[in-house]
Amino acid sequence: MQKPLILITNDDGITAPGIRTLIQVMNTIGEVVVVAPDAPQSGMGHAITTTSSLFCERVHTDSGAQAEYRCSGTPVDCVKIAKHEILDRTPDLCVSGINHGSNSSINVIYSGTMSAAVEAGVGGIPAIGFSLLDMNWDADFSQCTSFVRDITLNVLQNGLPHGVVLNVNIPKLKREEIKGVKVCRQARARWEERFDHRTNPHGRDYYWLTGKFICEDEGTDTDVWALDHGYISVVPVHADLTHYPTLEQLNQYSFHEKK
Repeated sequence: MQKPLILITNDDGITAPGIRTLIQVMNTIGEVVVVAPDAPQSGMGHAITTTSSLFCERVHTDSGAQAEYRCSGTPVDCVKIAKHEILDRTPDLCVSGINHGSNSSINVIYSGTMSAAVEAGVGGIPAIGFSLLDMNWDADFSQCTSFVRDITLNVLQNGLPHGVVLNVNIPKLKREEIKGVKVCRQARARWEERFDHRTNPHGRDYYWLTGKFICEDEGTDTDVWALDHGYISVVPVHADLTHYPTLEQLNQYSFHEKK
């Protein structure tokens, strides 16, 4: 039987340790094609390149993947160009990551890792975004590989509803310390932001965005709770941002109709 075709991308760049680990895991499951940014693209969300040219070139490594490409664009660009220009058939799965750092809760809307997965889902490709709660470049991804493989195999075997992708976050723990996997909802949280204002030697002002993560959700069924208590969180995500309960309320408004 034909092995599943797996598209791999990320937002930390094609040389990031997280994606190198993900390639190793996916090589044990199917045929792997990598299309990833040529430089870090963290926090790009669902941005696409429309005002400049995109470059995408094949690179040769000993990763065991069928092919690897580095792209000058965003993570979403990578998925689009893979689908329309590189692959000769629709992938059976797209996996994004493994991200260096959390994409739980509100972080999902800023994440290039998860936006790449969502883009795949919009195109009807089952997808998973993986993140490890460790920002360090030398993070130990080996502790979570068995979980990544198991979750991937479950999705390939059981499928996902059209347009739904999984946001998987993994606590920074040793494998034996991880209590298991919990299917969760996204926690209600926000960033309390500020800018670090500085002046360079030439007298020009510049700013660094900083902030504190504030979780306002006390539920025990959220991704934040699961991660805080030693579980891997799995949240189903989709691109439809409609708040359906408000539709009825808005229909009671007296909007001016065209006469």
